[in-house]
Amino acid sequence: MVDYDLFLDKLYGGWLGKIIGVRHGANIEGWTYDKIKKTFGELNYYPFDYKNFAADDDINGPLFFQRALYDYKCNSDITPKEMGLCMLNYVPENHGFFWWGGYGISTEHTAYLNVKNGIFPPVSGSIGQNGRTMAEQIGGQIFSDCWGLVNPGNPYRAAEYAEKMASVTHDGEGKYGGMFIVACVAEAFVESNIESIINEALKVIPENCEYAKCVRDVLNYYHDNPKDFRKCFEFVEKNYGYQFYEGVCHIIPNACVIIIALLYGGGDFAKTINISSMCGWDTDCNSGNAGTIIGVINGKSGIPEIWTEPINDFVCASSVIGSLNILDVPSIVTYSAYLAYKIEGEKIPDNIRDSVESSHKYKVYDFELEGSTHAFRCDSNKVKVVIKNTDDRAYSGKRSLKIALDKFKSGSEVYIYSKTYYKPEDFDDSRYDPDFSPIFYPGENFSFYISGDYNEKLSLYVRPYFKDAMSGEKYFGDEVELNGEKWINVKYDVPALKNVVVEEIGFETYIKNSENINEDTICLYIDDFKLSKGGNYSIDFSNYPIEKWNVMHSTPRAFTYFRGLWDIEEGVLSGSYFGESAECYTGYYYSRDYEFSSTVVPQNEGYHGLSFRVQGAVRSYSIGLLTPNQIVLYKKIENGKFEVLKSVPFNWSIKEKYNIKVVTLNNHFEIYVNDEKVMDYTDENDAYLYGCIGFCGKDGAHTHYEGFSFVSRDR
Repeated sequence: MVDYDLFLDKLYGGWLGKIIGVRHGANIEGWTYDKIKKTFGELNYYPFDYKNFAADDDINGPLFFQRALYDYKCNSDITPKEMGLCMLNYVPENHGFFWWGGYGISTEHTAYLNVKNGIFPPVSGSIGQNGRTMAEQIGGQIFSDCWGLVNPGNPYRAAEYAEKMASVTHDGEGKYGGMFIVACVAEAFVESNIESIINEALKVIPENCEYAKCVRDVLNYYHDNPKDFRKCFEFVEKNYGYQFYEGVCHIIPNACVIIIALLYGGGDFAKTINISSMCGWDTDCNSGNAGTIIGVINGKSGIPEIWTEPINDFVCASSVIGSLNILDVPSIVTYSAYLAYKIEGEKIPDNIRDSVESSHKYKVYDFELEGSTHAFRCDSNKVKVVIKNTDDRAYSGKRSLKIALDKFKSGSEVYIYSKTYYKPEDFDDSRYDPDFSPIFYPGENFSFYISGDYNEKLSLYVRPYFKDAMSGEKYFGDEVELNGEKWINVKYDVPALKNVVVEEIGFETYIKNSENINEDTICLYIDDFKLSKGGNYSIDFSNYPIEKWNVMHSTPRAFTYFRGLWDIEEGVLSGSYFGESAECYTGYYYSRDYEFSSTVVPQNEGYHGLSFRVQGAVRSYSIGLLTPNQIVLYKKIENGKFEVLKSVPFNWSIKEKYNIKVVTLNNHFEIYVNDEKVMDYTDENDAYLYGCIGFCGKDGAHTHYEGFSFVSRDR
């Protein structure tokens, strides 16, 4: 394995490079070279700005496909079929995640339907199944970066993983592109020369394939004309342009653009990203792949702050699991590092292992990666606030988050916070239809260590708080007076609450006396910001809001949905679908043991249920009322099949109310209806030991839910 500090810096740089590249090219995707040149001339920065950058398929793919290693097996024995099931698990059907252009039009949509219906990888993405045009579109390479990031310095092994994952959706040149890109990423951990990286990556794909030929042709043109990328693009457009290839977005023209950007970028991060986008075509995909490679080469420490500051470590995704859609880059880096060490068979560093394997207990923002902010933000009136990572001091480790407050006086209000839930108004658009569930809940607590650098004649205080998205109100804990440079622990035990969706947690800082005290800048330092898990809350749907993104995208607040019609009507959550299951989810993904209950009102025949231990669209349990007169416990397996675990007789009637409660303890479940125990079951066959909650109907059911309550037993 690469040296620990160097590895993390390069891994951080790779993920940031991917995110920066995608953001850079997103709003000019599909533009031609000429249109971009006419509009912008020379690009030297992001062409568009955003409140927060919404989800993108290029980021969704590598974020969630690497999870196959955690969900199935973290070694080369993992199969293409398991990778295909991973795709089914995290992708909501017909919305979000990637482009749903139709069977035979969108390669990913086509492959998704194949896998769902039992045509498993590698057949699902093969030329034999879908034809050459479908199989050789760009998706095989744009989602592949993760396999290079978790195989540092090992391009051949990275290509092996990429070949399996790419075969879920692609084949031929589409598959070779994924293998080539990840080999570049993996080699970039140990080699900085661009041509050496490209030549090494060429070894993992067939020498006579068209992908290898186009890469060599661009290399040869570069050798003869090393100064002007625009002339090289003219060569590519003439010899490998879109006019030569069928389909919506073929891989070969865009592969040429990535090579142009890498070669003419000359190892410079900004130049590489800008050139890639200036060439046009699939700009977010190409700049994303080029960004990963150049990001690994330079590391986080080699990416100028002007590129990382707008990102602020925040990543939005649009998987089927809402609490996994709110991410920060250092946490992503830690997760990938965990997988990399497992693949390599080396001892996982304690901090990395603890971060991943203790997710059901807590989440910690430790600020140990240089430049990291974990997406912390500020809100202030008349006070300039600068938030920076620093090695000036730390409570533990080497680094902390520094908050500099300029001209901070009595009466000033400054809030430092982490966003734990996002609403449509936090974004400029609904790109790839993200939906969210909070990452912090009532009944949990958060804590942090804080230290100051200021004139100790000042009386400087902090108060922890959370903000409720339902009311817009902030709720405060006890104030704490700071004690200069001494580290103080601040903790807020948020009580059990009803109808609260926590969208911010953090602290307010203020001065009680500043008269006649000359203080220009005050600095605060925070470290080890910890979210301790174990919620206790309830929701009443009688006056519950819908998050309305646009006319085509709306979802009940704090919910995601896999499939079906989910809406708030007449004061209840209403769910229905035809033929297949209707499912929606909420809650914290890594919850283990809990009590979850809801009042269920069947509107017709069918199956009317509660979902629990939801790990995705194909991994969950559900308990519910089934026609005729049964209560059935299901387990979703394989490609989303419902397996009956247990069924007991139970008389129920349409339009009657039934309070159903499930209690989980390890692999044992107890089921209650109207406070009477009706079933218990122990799953001895690969039980799902964690997961969020939700609602499920099938067999044409239309179900009303009046509300729900959740009480964790993890704490």
